[in-house]
Amino acid sequence: MRTPHRMTAHPFPDDHRPNAYDHPYDLQDDPPDRYPNPYDELGALGGAGPLEDFLHEDEPETGPDGGPDGPPYEEPDEAWSPPNHRRGSRRRRRHLAGLPFAMKAAVLVVTLAAFLTLADRWALLYAEHKASRTLEDQLHLTAAPEVEIGGFPFLTQLVDDRLDSVRVTVPDVAADRVSLAKVSATATRVRLDSDGPADVHGARIPELHGEVLLSFDDLNRELGSSQVTFTGHGRDQVRARGTLPVAGHELGLRADARIRRDGTRGISTHIDGMRLDIGDLATYRPGARPSEGLHLTPRSAARLAGQTARARALLSVPSVVRRLGVPDTAVRRALRDDTELASLTGSRTFVRQAMRLNLLDVAAAHPELLKRLGLDPALLDGLSRLTRPVLVDQLSLGFRLPHPADGRIRLRDVRVERDGIRVDVTGTGLSVGR
Repeated sequence: MRTPHRMTAHPFPDDHRPNAYDHPYDLQDDPPDRYPNPYDELGALGGAGPLEDFLHEDEPETGPDGGPDGPPYEEPDEAWSPPNHRRGSRRRRRHLAGLPFAMKAAVLVVTLAAFLTLADRWALLYAEHKASRTLEDQLHLTAAPEVEIGGFPFLTQLVDDRLDSVRVTVPDVAADRVSLAKVSATATRVRLDSDGPADVHGARIPELHGEVLLSFDDLNRELGSSQVTFTGHGRDQVRARGTLPVAGHELGLRADARIRRDGTRGISTHIDGMRLDIGDLATYRPGARPSEGLHLTPRSAARLAGQTARARALLSVPSVVRRLGVPDTAVRRALRDDTELASLTGSRTFVRQAMRLNLLDVAAAHPELLKRLGLDPALLDGLSRLTRPVLVDQLSLGFRLPHPADGRIRLRDVRVERDGIRVDVTGTGLSVGR
């Protein structure tokens, strides 16, 4: 420790102190060595003063041997040790230890509830998958149905042998000549037949509500051999438009089908306004009524006035003349004079009578006449076989629901919509499984 150094009193007498403007050599009768040098006083302090520390603060320290030429002294390195990662966990435990008991209990409850919810959802998915496979095998379906079990939680329902609701959606169900695009049903208050939560044998369904869709897209694809397109028209009507191949000819098809419920488990179609167009030459309407059969179109009948050869061939057959109701005197004048022929065949009365003539009746006795009118005899033979029941069967959209072994299923409502025919279904007392 440094000892304080007391400065001496000023050597100048009180009556003659030098001022700032006096030169030290100009003092009265005093030589220069009389006055002490302040730098000498600072030098007397030795190396312990602040000036010495300031002047030597950048110089390197000497080695431990004290030699001035030795290497600089360095502190020894500390030994390496692996990091202690448990410090953070201890810190977190100390942090959790500082939480109140209510907060800890809430965290525990939330974690437990999350695990229970996850286990409940896994059990639900397994039950839905197993039910889907069971329905696919028992109902002989082409695709596995989609099963959705409602209600939460599921495990408590399973322990109680009940289910709040079960929704089943079955795609592509075969029904007679057509396929049902989708059958969906929702069962409520389902009772399970089981020997425990892990051993379910079947289920009893007291009440069921469902919906059946007969898609127009499926009808167009399944009845595509006739290139027929079905569209809805009103609440209970379906229009069929397209072509039908007959004896190598593509005939235009037009038909209107009325959809109605057939009993309690099926729907039927009443087809009306059915006709086949042979270009603009003739129209075929299957049936036995006078308005049905093969008839000339209004345009074709009116063209007879300018087709002399066809008009003469038609009037040359007495049976045809009788069906036309033309007087014999008028027929003889027309056959002798082209002007009289054009006048007769161009009249409105003759056009109406010609349109009423059933060409199928004429073809039976005079097949060569139809050739002169531009009709193929093979086509007429094919049309004679294409009866009304045959066409109705080709255009039928009806189907029936399967009859369950237990319980009852019935149709409640049938309506035509934009995408197809939709049917509401109800069921009671049904059972699935053993």
